[in-house]
Amino acid sequence: MAGALLTASAAFTPAQETPKPDNTKTNKQDTVTADQQKNNKPDRETTKEIRKAITDDQSLSTYAHNVKVISKHGTVTLKGPVRSDEEKKSIEDKAAAVAGASNVKNELTIVSADSSKKPEK
Repeated sequence: MAGALLTASAAFTPAQETPKPDNTKTNKQDTVTADQQKNNKPDRETTKEIRKAITDDQSLSTYAHNVKVISKHGTVTLKGPVRSDEEKKSIEDKAAAVAGASNVKNELTIVSADSSKKPEK
């Protein structure tokens, strides 16, 4: 009887969980995030002008209308998914028209209509 109880209790012992991956190093890389948007007037105005140019273009997808536009010390970073290489180029061109081509970092990714695919860079 004692052996049966010991065997039964071993069956209900939770298995050791696999540790979750640690993304700390990835998250601390030198990348610009939306919360780093500067609140000074020139950066706010730059972001506002680029955002308006993007949202006014009705040929762009909803994905493209929702990309992140982050201005920091005159440098604009574009982040988020778009539907095509044409959209990626169009958004970059709009940002370059406002901030200057040398001040734009394009980190947009392309996703197809089948969202199960991984984004391309």
